[in-house]
Amino acid sequence: MGLSHQLRNHAEPIWDQILNHKFISQLGDGTLSLDRFKFYLRQDFLFLVEYARVLAIASAKAPDLEGMTRFATLLHTTLSEEMSLHRRYCAGFGITKDELEVTKVAPATSNYANYLLAVAHQGTMREIAASLLPCQWGYYEIGLKLATEGDLSNSNSYAEWIRTYSSDEFRELADWLRGYLDQLGRDISPTDHKHLEQIFLMSCHYEYQFWQMGLSKESWLT
Repeated sequence: MGLSHQLRNHAEPIWDQILNHKFISQLGDGTLSLDRFKFYLRQDFLFLVEYARVLAIASAKAPDLEGMTRFATLLHTTLSEEMSLHRRYCAGFGITKDELEVTKVAPATSNYANYLLAVAHQGTMREIAASLLPCQWGYYEIGLKLATEGDLSNSNSYAEWIRTYSSDEFRELADWLRGYLDQLGRDISPTDHKHLEQIFLMSCHYEYQFWQMGLSKESWLT
């Protein structure tokens, strides 16, 4: 078993909670309220901006040409396909470009982005890959689960979102990042393995908090 699946097994309890989160279940059957989805979209847009910065650092830190190229490709996919998806959704739901630009970052968004940026700036390539994998892998598994169990008819306003994240393109990116981490994780010490477990698990917890934020429409206390 490769390192990526070992980390996933270690994080299984929180991973299952993510896959079965109420926000995600309601995305799948189309019952999620539009105000919650719009709140999530605006926060995810802000998160993706910072996520792109992490990918840029990863491309610069990658020890090989393959890693540099792949992270640059993932950066391009994030900035083009995912950002494009968000802009289309936002426009369709009446969220203008100006409204996106003045959106205030929520605590969960800020905490998750800052964590990934800290790992990217301070960590090794192996640590960066471990911190990124729960998002990339998790979104594809969520998309696949909802594509299998959810409502993909035109009556579900979120069917396009489901099709996007269950697509072959996202599967291939998740597969590559898992394989890359497995390659970087060969013959690591028990101490390093434990450290990567902590990094992976922390990102999983931030993923959960992000979905919970969408459900509660979390904001800073004023």
